[in-house]
Amino acid sequence: MRIWRLALITTVTAAVAGTAAAHARLVSATPAPDSVVASPRSVSMTFSGRMVPAFSDFDLVGPGGAGVAVDAAVSKDGKTLSGALARPLAPGVWRVNWRIASADGHRMTGSYSFTVRQE
Repeated sequence: MRIWRLALITTVTAAVAGTAAAHARLVSATPAPDSVVASPRSVSMTFSGRMVPAFSDFDLVGPGGAGVAVDAAVSKDGKTLSGALARPLAPGVWRVNWRIASADGHRMTGSYSFTVRQE
């Protein structure tokens, strides 16, 4: 009985660990979360796993709720989502809202903020 219980615990633990490891998570971003920067020319985010380009993008929301469209692209290795900005960002707090589909098919969303300083 003890052997079966140990085998069951080991199997469940391995399955949960494998599932958790399969989901991509944000590991770095430029501009970094909570940073204060000059107006960036681009925004990029690197994730822990590959993403599906067709289902991965982001947008920016600035001071007063004004949105800025971004033409997002996924890198060749499938782990970095980035986009060039068509114009400088106004000073204030900006929120990056990202949406990705990881290679295992799970969709994830998240957001972070950075501040563009007055020049």
